[in-house]
Amino acid sequence: MTGAPVVVLALLTTLFGIMYLDYVIDPEKNLHHFPVALVDQDVGDAIGPQGQQVSFGAQVADGLRKSIPAEQIDLRELGIAEAERQMRSGEVYGTIIIPSDFTKRLGVLGVAGVVPGDVERPIITLQTNPRTGAYATSIVARIGAEFFPQVNAQVGRQLTDQVRARLTPPPGGAPAPELTGATLLTLQSPLQLVTEQFHPLPSGTGQGLTAFFYALLLLLVGVVGSMTIHTMVDAALGFVPTEYGPWYVHYPPTPISRFRTLLIKWGVLAVVANLVSGIYMLVASALGMPLEEPLALFLYGAFAILAVGITGLSVLAALGSAGLLVNLILFIVLGLPSSGGTVPIEATPRYFGWLAHFEPMHQVFLGVRAILYFDAGFDAGLGRAVWMTFVGLLIGLVLGATVSRYYDHKGMPRGSRT
Repeated sequence: MTGAPVVVLALLTTLFGIMYLDYVIDPEKNLHHFPVALVDQDVGDAIGPQGQQVSFGAQVADGLRKSIPAEQIDLRELGIAEAERQMRSGEVYGTIIIPSDFTKRLGVLGVAGVVPGDVERPIITLQTNPRTGAYATSIVARIGAEFFPQVNAQVGRQLTDQVRARLTPPPGGAPAPELTGATLLTLQSPLQLVTEQFHPLPSGTGQGLTAFFYALLLLLVGVVGSMTIHTMVDAALGFVPTEYGPWYVHYPPTPISRFRTLLIKWGVLAVVANLVSGIYMLVASALGMPLEEPLALFLYGAFAILAVGITGLSVLAALGSAGLLVNLILFIVLGLPSSGGTVPIEATPRYFGWLAHFEPMHQVFLGVRAILYFDAGFDAGLGRAVWMTFVGLLIGLVLGATVSRYYDHKGMPRGSRT
């Protein structure tokens, strides 16, 4: 009897340790299919040795494709309009942009190597997407810092060779001018990487963490609320004792079916869901958190609490006290590390991605993030969140109704020892 709690807690804490430590120990090692857009707008220019058309932008894009490991980075070659759409919906974490006059500017830089004059180095822009989270932004910046020098060196070699080819005199002609050391350094490292934020977050968003913590609050209300309602309603109906310190009371059991008891609990939860969703919005507004889509946030918040709470109550109705552990594992232990709220799913072990397909926390996070940061766009995750939350609510309703009515049908009322 005394050994059972030890075994249960040992297994539970082992699961806690694996899930939470494996989640954060080495995200860089776990990086897989991290989506980044590549936009090549370069139109090229006639700067070859014999005046032929050259496109350094295409060479840079090809160099990036070859140098960036495909199993880690999902490099999507897109037009500028599609790249911006995917940035605005959170489908990509960053964008590499090669401008339309890229080759032309490199040609001007090459000419400046032998003709005096001030010129600017061609720019490649690396856009981060801060609305996908601070950690995702840091990964995009690291990608630029790691692979840009390789591309810069490759373009520098090609540009230096072209300049030298232009300076080669015809047979019997005057000697070609020598390239100075400063000129060689400029030609060998001709590019400039500029990192900028796409659609920066306003103040009061915790660098993109408010969506995660708001979603966590909604989930906790559903889980803790289901446990609280389950215990307090059972106590009021006389199925469990009420004990506060030295005060103890146990009401006579109320003659009521399991199914009707569950309906009462669901009704209480429906009131709590709407009340708490409104309270959270008032607290967030009072603390200065931007709420650009208040109605959507209130409605989805209440919907998420309702879905999680009803499922939690149904699990408790089906399993009794064991349902507490099941709810803890389902919504908290497995849910938090697979939510993608702090570390992107693409930077966690692959089994977290599998969990994210159905874990409630990930769905709620996607919905809240879309409402807070992406103008409540359905293509930014709100559509999936609403659909999956509805599926979760339906599962909870069917589970609770089926199991409680089955127990009633089999003659197993509350308080029965059979």
